[in-house]
Amino acid sequence: MQTGGSSEAYARDAEVPLAGYAASLSTYVLLFGGLLLRAAHRRALPARIAPSDVALLGIATHEVTRVLTRDAVTSPLRAPFARFEGSAGAGEVREKPRGRGARRLIGQLVTCPFCAAPWVAAALGSALLARPRVTRPVLMVFAAAALSDFLQQSYARLRHPPRAAA
Repeated sequence: MQTGGSSEAYARDAEVPLAGYAASLSTYVLLFGGLLLRAAHRRALPARIAPSDVALLGIATHEVTRVLTRDAVTSPLRAPFARFEGSAGAGEVREKPRGRGARRLIGQLVTCPFCAAPWVAAALGSALLARPRVTRPVLMVFAAAALSDFLQQSYARLRHPPRAAA
């Protein structure tokens, strides 16, 4: 548990790594803010961003985040920071962060799609701003995979609808 009045009052009996969260947040702001400042300095920021790019980026961010945080194939990347709990179906796994300190913080980041999404969006968005002609096809592939996943899941539910509880 963190020491200090505000940390103790916030966390009570739970282990909440507030110092780690603050470091993570600071790192995010410095990295992404630095990329934006660099792009602005180089006059590389567009006057406006097309809604189609926002949609493409959003769908691709969803898919990349799922692959990084849930896909069975990427579990070796998460293994040092997470504990396997079981299959989640459709090629996904359930994992929990493990360890303490930085290890646990990274474990939370790499096992939580909601936690990883801003990092993935910042990386993909920065790539899109820096090299749009190269990045759009990459985003297109991940967006197509996300749409395919949705269609596969929908098809499976239509073929085998959930049974009502008796």
